[in-house]
Amino acid sequence: MKELDATEVAARLAADDGAAVLLDVREAWELDVASVAGAVHIPMNSVPSRVRELDPGKPLIVMCHHGARSRQVAQWLTGQGFSDIANFDGGIDAWSRLIDASIPRY
Repeated sequence: MKELDATEVAARLAADDGAAVLLDVREAWELDVASVAGAVHIPMNSVPSRVRELDPGKPLIVMCHHGARSRQVAQWLTGQGFSDIANFDGGIDAWSRLIDASIPRY
């Protein structure tokens, strides 16, 4: 599993032209506060029951608020056979600070 910072995530999402999936594992209330356009939302606790919604053949970047929950989900997905997986270290908080200041911090 790779660890990517906000700059690396932004570059990869731009360069991949839709190939990489940004998976947001935060709770719905967190998405109401701040979100990244185009991210797929599956709350952390729902990932095991909804894993079939994800393509194990596609690059996947997992994000949360700071990177702890997403790291756990990325590790779990790796164990389920996902091979191209990255944790977004810093999460939406880093995205707000470094990439898009219009996204609120919480």
